[in-house]
Amino acid sequence: MKKISLLIFAALCTLQSFSQAKKPTIMVLPSDIYCLSRSYSMSFDNQGMSQTLPDYKKALQTDPDLRLVITKMGQIMADRGFPLKDLEQELKNLEQEGAEMAMLSSKSGASVAESPIDRLKRTAKADIILDLDFTIKKSGPQSYISFNLKGLDAYTSKQISGAAGAGKPSSVSAPELLLEEAVLSYMDGFNTGLMRHFDDMFANGREVKILIKTWNSTVDDLETEYDVNGETVELTTAIDTWLDENCVSGRYNRSDATATMARYEQVRIPLMKKDSKGIDRAVDTRSFVTDLRVYLTKAPFSLTSKVYQRGLGEAWLILGEK
Repeated sequence: MKKISLLIFAALCTLQSFSQAKKPTIMVLPSDIYCLSRSYSMSFDNQGMSQTLPDYKKALQTDPDLRLVITKMGQIMADRGFPLKDLEQELKNLEQEGAEMAMLSSKSGASVAESPIDRLKRTAKADIILDLDFTIKKSGPQSYISFNLKGLDAYTSKQISGAAGAGKPSSVSAPELLLEEAVLSYMDGFNTGLMRHFDDMFANGREVKILIKTWNSTVDDLETEYDVNGETVELTTAIDTWLDENCVSGRYNRSDATATMARYEQVRIPLMKKDSKGIDRAVDTRSFVTDLRVYLTKAPFSLTSKVYQRGLGEAWLILGEK
């Protein structure tokens, strides 16, 4: 009991610290295999190729066991200091936002501009995904549940914690109670994995990806040379120097580079940064890359560029024009 109390206290302290930075959001999602094996899916064409993805709305509307299990998982996590973002409510909010946007118009009758990319990005997002798969099984007259729970960093798609197992056969038939019986003995270890991930972010920054590209209309490229503080350097080298100075402990990896592209992975960005007025501001992938864009607008580069955010953990900087 003492161990559990200490774990809860540590979790609360960590989340309290995150309230000053960009507080991470955590959401339970049914796993792809859970949805696709039960035909909770939707298909669409992506550049001539058919793609099938989970349909969370269909799953929640047609699978009462899933709704009960997600609710119970939210309660279990909240009791341990990890309040969750509700998937069902978030999907409703997105639908409401879409409906309001479709009806909104200016005095002249103009509608709100929304590109296909904007529509694609209006999806339920969270910093940490709790990927849940479960099956209710029978053992004679009794029931039990087997489960697989993975904690995934949505920025990097890396697994940061996990638990899998099965409960003991029980005469209880309610799926949420079967889940509680199955997972409680695993949750301390699972939450320890989440805490370890949060502690790593505090110490070493959040891990993201950055892609530098050029428009095909761009005159200069990443091999163009500039006079920087009396030294002639290529643009890629200047960007590397900026990352050296702005990443936490200078940690990043340039995994690939050509004259028109530079790919950076394992880029560690700070959770907080002081602005020009000395006020602490939360940092995310877009704001970090925007700072790089501003740096490149100044002499000797004087470059125009566009920031495009690709999900939570990746941003592109496209050089040459907006």
